Amino acid sequence: MILFRYLGRLLVLLLAFVGALAVLAIVAGAFFWQLFLPDGEREVPQQAVLTLDLANGLIETRPRSPLAWAALDDALVMREVIQGLEAAGRDDRIKGLVARLGSGTLEMAQAQELRDAIRAFREQGKFTVAFAETFGEAGTGNTHYYLATAFEEIWLQPSGEVGLVGARLETPFLAEVLTDIGIQPRLDQRLEYKGGMDMFTSDQMPEPVRENLQRLVESWVGQIASGIAATRKMDQAAARSLIDRGPFLAGEAKTEGLVDRLGYWDEVVNTVFARAGLHAERIAVSDYVGGLPPPPEDAPQIAVIYGLGPVQLAASDDDPFFGSVTMGSDTVSKAIREAIEDEDVAAIILRIDSPGGSYVASDTIWREVDRAREMGKPLIVSMANIAASGGYFVAVPAHRIVAQPGTVTGSIGVYGGKFVLSGLWDKLGVTWEGVQAGANADMTSANVDYSEAGWAKLQASLDFIYQDFVEKVAAGRDIPIETVQEVAQGKVWSGADAQARGLVDALGGIATAVDLAREAAGIAPEAAVQVGPYPPRAEGYGALLRRILGEELAQSGAVEMLAPFLRLMDAAAPIARTLAPLTQPSAQRAVRAPEFRAAQ
Repeated sequence: MILFRYLGRLLVLLLAFVGALAVLAIVAGAFFWQLFLPDGEREVPQQAVLTLDLANGLIETRPRSPLAWAALDDALVMREVIQGLEAAGRDDRIKGLVARLGSGTLEMAQAQELRDAIRAFREQGKFTVAFAETFGEAGTGNTHYYLATAFEEIWLQPSGEVGLVGARLETPFLAEVLTDIGIQPRLDQRLEYKGGMDMFTSDQMPEPVRENLQRLVESWVGQIASGIAATRKMDQAAARSLIDRGPFLAGEAKTEGLVDRLGYWDEVVNTVFARAGLHAERIAVSDYVGGLPPPPEDAPQIAVIYGLGPVQLAASDDDPFFGSVTMGSDTVSKAIREAIEDEDVAAIILRIDSPGGSYVASDTIWREVDRAREMGKPLIVSMANIAASGGYFVAVPAHRIVAQPGTVTGSIGVYGGKFVLSGLWDKLGVTWEGVQAGANADMTSANVDYSEAGWAKLQASLDFIYQDFVEKVAAGRDIPIETVQEVAQGKVWSGADAQARGLVDALGGIATAVDLAREAAGIAPEAAVQVGPYPPRAEGYGALLRRILGEELAQSGAVEMLAPFLRLMDAAAPIARTLAPLTQPSAQRAVRAPEFRAAQ
């Protein structure tokens, strides 16, 4: 265990050193590049078509890390995209929207949030066109195609396909290989649906977990079928049948009514500008948002606090470049506490995208959310892709909870234990010796098994945490504890199923959360409000770097030198997540959702 941790830390230090050198090179190059760039912001043309490209993915908020700023310079921020589409829908200068889809990571809940915004944009009388070279080459295209169905017209390149094949969840099972190398998992969970440690203790998926996850994928596929049926003018049974018969080549997709036209990007552009007017110009959503006038300084403030990544008893880590984004109890609880006491903050939105983690850290954040209720400060939780286990724990005292139909939520349960490495050391010829004072001083040691008393202590801890979790859900959601017991047991739910069981109040995204925050704070629907990250980002090195790394530099190709390194990190991420528990300190007590790989 110690060997794994030291090797992991050494790798992180090495990568950090390489990253630091890259940052210095980029910043220096960017600084000199900017000396030759003209100042000034681009104005919104009088006739414009909004453009949206998801190739660089969606993120919840801009990271503070300078290297991450550079790596994610072209990524779209979800709240900004929603804000831009909402404003553009009311802007007579914006005639329509054209989007390039089919590439970039897009989770189910993200697709639904964008889908809602695009449909609202259409309702303002604007045209919308989606184009994809392909929906799912060498992979599935479910979520990208599902998003495309929100558009008035869908174009597909003749060489492309519609990879509409449904949803699959899968996870490795390592019990046999761990036995072979001498590692003994000594783990337990509450209750049978809490499958977080099954990959280490079983050689196949336990039936309760299989049953639960099957329900989750069926819910997702049902939502996709409903979306296709509603916008492609077919009944749901026909849409469901198409999913079972996919994928489809371009010609087949057009025949089946999945796409409207086959063509290339230049043909899409010509068609779009024939509709928008010959003098119309294209403007990216991110540029459009940047040009919007700020709300009045005296407008009520709705503070958006982000809780992203695994919950940890520390400050938040905000470095997606190295795959390290955490929901630190120090950072998040402090932000909520300050927002409660800030007289300028009329309401709080806690935006959660987290599988859970430390029970104690989750409880620390829970307390501040509960205090917001006690102090009468409206706090609305907005769940993104996942808000499960500890990610759900922190949400339960909120004034209202909002999730997308596809958000993974619930997972009310706990697991804990350790990996005993004595067999591995025997195989390696390594001998450990030690002394101790205290009967249970070896309880957290990876080199000895639990004593009978130590195992009993672990069981008592798991029982206590599970009962505390269930009671907090019952109190926060005002649900009888017997009902909570039924939906708990470690079960994961889609947002739609969670709402039906009282775990969620409303379905929607951050726009819905803003509406509920307005209502709770007594702010009129038409009144101007300030909605933004809290606490506000300080003007400093991070902001300076963002200004330096502008669009012109990104187009110059200077940042592209990091692309191979980023691809390597992406490829290693699934392996790192699977092996992560082996590198963590022993005797974990985690309120965390099970890990699985989603093929969407």
